[in-house]
Amino acid sequence: MKSLSSLIPALLFCAAPAFAGVTVNSPSTGAELNSPFQLVASSTVCSSQAVASMGYSFDSSSSTTIVKATAVNAQITATPGSHILHVKSWGKGTACVQDIAITVTAPPSDHVAAAGAIDITEPASGAEVQSPFTVAANSVSCSGKQVVTMGYSVDSSTSNTVVKGETLSAQVTAAAGAHVLHVKSWSPSGGACVTDVNVTVTAPQVTTSVIPADAIAVSSVQSLTNWQGQHDAATGATSSSSGTMSVVNSPSMSGFSRQFNISYVNNGGERFSDSFGEDTASTNFFYDGWVYLKSPVTSIANVEMDMNQVIANGNTIIYAFQCSGWSGTWDYSANAGTVSNPVVQWIQAKGTSCNPRNWTANTWHHVQVWYSHDDSGNVTYHSVWFDGVEQAINATVPGEFALGWGPVLVTNFQIDGVGASGSATAYLDNLTIYRW
Repeated sequence: MKSLSSLIPALLFCAAPAFAGVTVNSPSTGAELNSPFQLVASSTVCSSQAVASMGYSFDSSSSTTIVKATAVNAQITATPGSHILHVKSWGKGTACVQDIAITVTAPPSDHVAAAGAIDITEPASGAEVQSPFTVAANSVSCSGKQVVTMGYSVDSSTSNTVVKGETLSAQVTAAAGAHVLHVKSWSPSGGACVTDVNVTVTAPQVTTSVIPADAIAVSSVQSLTNWQGQHDAATGATSSSSGTMSVVNSPSMSGFSRQFNISYVNNGGERFSDSFGEDTASTNFFYDGWVYLKSPVTSIANVEMDMNQVIANGNTIIYAFQCSGWSGTWDYSANAGTVSNPVVQWIQAKGTSCNPRNWTANTWHHVQVWYSHDDSGNVTYHSVWFDGVEQAINATVPGEFALGWGPVLVTNFQIDGVGASGSATAYLDNLTIYRW
C-alpha cells in the first residue's frame, strides 16, 4: 500500500556509450576462431570515470555477461558464423564499448549432441519465437543408458534448468536476438547428451499504439544508481519490513535487472524508489516493465508499481497502481481528501483480475500501464496490459497532493508480504517510462 515519502535524491543520468576506454588484447578484429575462445580485455577509465565493471555481449543480444573487475580473461562459447563481440566497461554513470568482428569456425565442443539422443518437438531449428517460448522434448537414452533427467540452458550460460524424467516441457525466457538453446539429457551414471537449436527471439508484440512518435522515453530505469528502500508504514501500525537490492545479470533480460529482497512482519511492505528526471508539463505516462517473482510466491500480497510527478504549481500527481492479492484485482489510488490535506484511498479496478500469487513463478511477466492527468489534478487510469493482454479501466479520480516537493519524476516498486512473517524476492527489468 502507498504512503507519502520524502523526496529522494536526484538521479545520476547515464551518459551515452563512448567507443573508447576498452583495450581488447584477444581476439583481434577479423579473427577466425574455434569455440570456445579466449577473451582478454581491460579498462581502467571510461569517459574520465574509474571503471567498476566489465562485460561482453554478442551481436544484437541484450544479454550481457558482467564481471566486477577492470579486466576480463574468460573462455567464451559462440555458435559458428560471423559475430560482433561487444566488449564493455562501466564507470559511474558512463559506458564504453569496443566492437570486435570475428568468425567462429567450429561448434562448441561441449555441445555436440549424441545422434538421435534427444527428440525436440519445439521449437524448430531456425524458428522465430517470442519470449517466453515453449521447449518440448523427450529423451529415452543417452550414451546407451536410460535418461533420468532433462534440462536446458541458453547461449553460454552455465545455469541449467533441470527436470526429473524423460520429458521436458518448459517456458523459456530470453531477450530479443539470436540464441542457441541447448536441450540436454542425463543418465544416472553422469552421461550427458545435448542437442542445440538455433532460435531468434523477436521483439514482443507490445501494445504501444497509444504512445506518440515524439514521446520522451527513459529506458533501463531499473539500472539507475539512486534506488532507495524503506518500510511502508501504511501497510499497518504493527507491521515492519526491511529490504536489500542490487543490479544482477541473472535472471535478466537486459543483463541489468534489479533484484529486490524483502523480509516482513505482519503483512509489512517495503517500497523502493528512484527519481529519473523532472517534467512539469507532460500529462500522459506509459509504464512499461518486466517483473519476475522468485518461487515461492505464496508470501506476496501485492506488487505495486507507481509513478509520481511534480507539476507546474508545485503539487504532486500520484499515479499509484498495484496487483492486489487482497482484492484479486488491479487497484489504483485516489486522493479521498483535499489537495492540502490528502488521504490516499485504494480503489479496485472494476472488471479486472490480478493476484501476484497466481503469477507463474520464475518467469518474466510484462506489465504496462497507461495513465494521464488533466489541468484540475484528476488522474485517469486508462488500461493495464499483462503479458500482452489488455484490461481496460477508464477510471478518473482526484490525484493531486500538496507535498512540498521540488520538480521531480519518481517511480516506486513495492512488495507487500502476507502473513505473520516471511520473505520474498522480485526482479524488475527493461523498465521504460514514456511521457508526452
